[in-house]
Amino acid sequence: MKKLEVLKSVGEKSSILGTIVSLMGCSMCFPAFASLGGAVGMGFLSQWEGLFINTLLPIFAVLALAINLFGYFLHKQVIRTLVGITGPIILLLSIYPWFQYVWSTYATYTGIVIMLVASLWDILSPANKHCTTESCGIDGCEVPVKEVKVKN
Repeated sequence: MKKLEVLKSVGEKSSILGTIVSLMGCSMCFPAFASLGGAVGMGFLSQWEGLFINTLLPIFAVLALAINLFGYFLHKQVIRTLVGITGPIILLLSIYPWFQYVWSTYATYTGIVIMLVASLWDILSPANKHCTTESCGIDGCEVPVKEVKVKN
């Protein structure tokens, strides 16, 4: 079970990192991320702008979506899963069906920010499996044991 959690964690971090690097390569579409990329020495990425936006950005968004859905089956945390899948869904919608609208850039930035928030949430407060009264002890979910102090 620990190997699956490590795979989920690595997948989440690589998907958000790949998404940000892809955005840094597109100075025309995302000037805020492109200026950040230029500031950290990634200005050379602009020559692959089409590859980043048309191929890599959707791949990393789908990866983040799949990893977060996989995380639901590991941890059974609905709120964490909803936050985790909202960002990639908004990002994918802003790239494809909403791209023709003026506000699609704002939707893209919103999706990226939500993905960052979900990633930071996972770093600062890692997910733990939640037990229900029916599942405790059956599927490996352990009930926390309280310490009892005995007076001598």
